[in-house]
Amino acid sequence: MIITGRKATRSRRLTDAEREANRLVSRERAAVEHGFANLKTWRVLTKVRMNARHATTLLRALLVLANTEVHR
Repeated sequence: MIITGRKATRSRRLTDAEREANRLVSRERAAVEHGFANLKTWRVLTKVRMNARHATTLLRALLVLANTEVHR
């Protein structure tokens, strides 16, 4: 699922709630992007040859390990 932030227009400013929602979306997106950046530096996923379900499980496990390592 892709969640995007709200956008202000010339005639309508964002409400405080919409701005806060944008901050939360941005915060989560940054964490995910940093996780993928770590995986790219390890070059782990360059030659993954397995079915999609197993690859998804592997990817989730690697992201957990990457986040654990970053937060040490």
